[in-house]
Amino acid sequence: MLERLNQAMEYIEDHLDTEIDMTEPARIAATSEYHFRRMFSALAGLPLGEYVRRRRLTLAGAEVLAGTETLLDIAVRYGYGSGEAFARAFRALHGVGPGEARRTGAALYSQPRMSFRLVVEGSSGMRYRIVEKDAFRLVGRKARVPLVHEGMNPAIVEFTQSLGKEELGRVAALSDQEPAGLVNAADDLAGRREEGSELDYYCAAVTGAGAPVPEGMDVLEVPAGAWAVFEASGAFPQAVQYLWRDVFTQWFPSNPYRSRPGPEISRTVISPDGAEAEAELWIPVERTAG
Repeated sequence: MLERLNQAMEYIEDHLDTEIDMTEPARIAATSEYHFRRMFSALAGLPLGEYVRRRRLTLAGAEVLAGTETLLDIAVRYGYGSGEAFARAFRALHGVGPGEARRTGAALYSQPRMSFRLVVEGSSGMRYRIVEKDAFRLVGRKARVPLVHEGMNPAIVEFTQSLGKEELGRVAALSDQEPAGLVNAADDLAGRREEGSELDYYCAAVTGAGAPVPEGMDVLEVPAGAWAVFEASGAFPQAVQYLWRDVFTQWFPSNPYRSRPGPEISRTVISPDGAEAEAELWIPVERTAG
């Protein structure tokens, strides 16, 4: 798996000056594009699309400083349809426009090439089970929120607080199967997991496929399929954050499964003093070939 990931990264590096069809590096890594993007994001700490953008602008920055080609030629080579679009992206990464950088020889940002290497981990193990679930419903309240990669998501905090304890209790009472009680779910992520991409965030309960939906509540129909279920307990919020990280950086590379499209569901029970938590994470999965 590690060798295939690095071959996929080599392919991306060789095609930074062309339009990259991400199904090809996913094919090289012997997985789906969806899972390849999820794996990369978990391992690298940033979305694949953002990494490609930074690498292209890093190479473009070197060519801008070299001064041998026009700025428009450089812009077109790295996928920008106009000098204005290139200048905006260049400034967003480097903090200075390309023209000014060329005139002054300004210091620029450099995104290094990424490769993956083996680090011996996993001594603590992970608790998990595979559950085959019939079709079900997520019933509750939904908000469209931006994706935030680090720290608390203000939009989610505001949404949850706006519901109030009474409404959250009304939602939790609808639960009639596992994961039991009030759960959180993320679905329908727009774009390619870049910062600011929008997703549907649910405070919901899991119910049968034919269960009634109370007036004023939202519903997400979830088809039948396999789910990998992970459990963790410990200090809050570290135990929850580490669980998400370990699933994609340790469990997937070590097991014959890959993630598939579908809502990612979590259930967290926090101790009265807010110091400890028990977490359960449900990820839709499918077995890999071979």
